[in-house]
Amino acid sequence: MTTQVLGSHMAGNLRQQQATRRIFFLAGLGMSAWAPLIPFVKARLGIGDGTLGLLLFCIAAGSMLVMPFTGRALARFGCRALILVCATLFCGVLPFMLYASAIPEIALALLLFGAVNGLLDVSMNAQAVIVERDSGQAKMSGFHGFYSIGSVAGAGGVSLMLWAGLEPLQAILLVVLLIAVLTMQACAHLLGRRQPEPGETSGLLQALAQPSLLFIALLCFFIFMIEGAMLDWSAVFLHSERGMDKSHAGFGFTLYALAVALCRLGGDRLVNAVGHQRMLVAGAGCAALGLLLIVSIDLPAVALGGFVLAGIGLSNIVPILFSTAGNHPRVPSGMALSAVTLIGYSGLLSGPALIGLVARHASLSAAFAAGVVIMLLVGASARRITGKQPKATR
Repeated sequence: MTTQVLGSHMAGNLRQQQATRRIFFLAGLGMSAWAPLIPFVKARLGIGDGTLGLLLFCIAAGSMLVMPFTGRALARFGCRALILVCATLFCGVLPFMLYASAIPEIALALLLFGAVNGLLDVSMNAQAVIVERDSGQAKMSGFHGFYSIGSVAGAGGVSLMLWAGLEPLQAILLVVLLIAVLTMQACAHLLGRRQPEPGETSGLLQALAQPSLLFIALLCFFIFMIEGAMLDWSAVFLHSERGMDKSHAGFGFTLYALAVALCRLGGDRLVNAVGHQRMLVAGAGCAALGLLLIVSIDLPAVALGGFVLAGIGLSNIVPILFSTAGNHPRVPSGMALSAVTLIGYSGLLSGPALIGLVARHASLSAAFAAGVVIMLLVGASARRITGKQPKATR
């Protein structure tokens, strides 16, 4: 009988893992499908780059506005309810953003789009932490890998559909259909409302009052800042500092993103084999080496190799930090993830501006070199970060 119960539990956990992968995939899909449509919206509204920049900031503002309340919402409604609400809103807001006829309308739509993304980000990571914990093995890197695949599928798929001659509305409706199908497939195996953990209704400030969680949140700030730099500044760096043609400078981020996606898919096996601490040290060291190559050797090919190494190193650091935060011994997982994600997003938002400030007063190479120091500090902090993390079952 015990064997049957154990087998049933394992089968249930496998179905929960599959559902969680679908949700991570659709989150990446829904978020990135918007990117190829931005020029169409810009042209239809007849706005300039400055206005577009302010409008796009609404996405980040919406995410950050909702995150302080996500922990309490998770405690009250559970992962399944919030994820279903987010998927439903994605299906409504994506087509609306295409055909909002005035700037206030698109601003409101982008705020909602950002809020949905922030709410879904915390909710799906909370689900992932619980599913990973129940499995007894590391699973977080693989979940995040499916987000990366979804991002590639969203941006690449919509771009291909537009190239093939589909109208923007037709392309986004196909994305909406896929989101709806994935949600229906995952729905039955998402986690419902649980008995609230002690302290689950407390605020973010109480969560961040825990020094160990605050430390993880600050590390997420800097890691997200580096990831934002890769997105916003890699092409500029390759063109201005390494002399690459503008038409080729985007290959740096492309190689970086591919390395992140592929390494996340295989990251769980490595974490299970060597443990969180060693994986964190190895990842930080690899990222530091990649960034060092980028800034120290004036050869485009070496810089491209550096972006690959940086992607390999960074790929599994955020999943490990999220997993560690979600298993914090004194803070409920939903509240811990809300706090860490909020601080991480602030790094993603402020990072490009901070790097631009350093580049203005020193150089872009100096800004990237600061990343080497950050990664060395992350590696040196590995024992403090993962010291209380439960060992994975092999």
